[in-house]
Amino acid sequence: MHTPRIIALTVVLGMAVSACSSSDSASDSFEGTSATTPSTTAAPGATGTATPTTVPLESVPGNYVGYLHQPTACDADQPDPAVAMQFDGPGNANVSGEVMVTLNTSCGQIELVLDAATAPETVNSFVYLAEQGYFDGTVSHRILPGFMMQAGDPTATGRGGPGYTIPDELPATADYRRGVVAMANAGAGSAGSQFFILFGDAPWLPPSYTIFGEVSQGFEVLDAIEQIPLGQGPASADSQPSTPLNSLYIESITINR
Repeated sequence: MHTPRIIALTVVLGMAVSACSSSDSASDSFEGTSATTPSTTAAPGATGTATPTTVPLESVPGNYVGYLHQPTACDADQPDPAVAMQFDGPGNANVSGEVMVTLNTSCGQIELVLDAATAPETVNSFVYLAEQGYFDGTVSHRILPGFMMQAGDPTATGRGGPGYTIPDELPATADYRRGVVAMANAGAGSAGSQFFILFGDAPWLPPSYTIFGEVSQGFEVLDAIEQIPLGQGPASADSQPSTPLNSLYIESITINR
């Protein structure tokens, strides 16, 4: 069992702002480079199905503290702030087969079925972090209508992670369809805690992201999330606004054992 190193989040964010202020190239992939897209170069050519609202760059948050000063998505109450945690590695979450998970978000509940048979290390890590409260009070720092929502970064910079990485568990054939849950990364073997959920089919995505589950219920919540107003990040390489202007919180994650 790995004991988390808990750090005051405001201190962590203060350091992260200076580190990320000139490198928030959203397209550099999901983990370790900023606002990220599931690609290691430029954002794939997804065509949005919704028309996001664009605001001046100074109105767009660049870190978790910035999101705390925004309205909460779907008129929900703001949860208790996230607590930054770092781990040496995941503990044993004792998972197998199908694992039922509930994402409690500002816009409602999303039920997931995680596949520990196909991606045992990924599911173990996700469940372990969830049961430590790692995701509680965090925000989705990136939403691309017609494509995906990204979450799992307590710093909300696109650079945050749990302090360790997990190996890729790539499928022989990647079926990126609506509702798929997959790990974000910044290249091979770099996945940590950031993940994405697809709003729609994405057959153009390369098979470079570990698929570890899918949505079973709550597609109407995904639809509501897709309509959250967006702004263009200060240094984002996305061709469309992707920074949520109404903060979408993961209030908690329940593992239904």
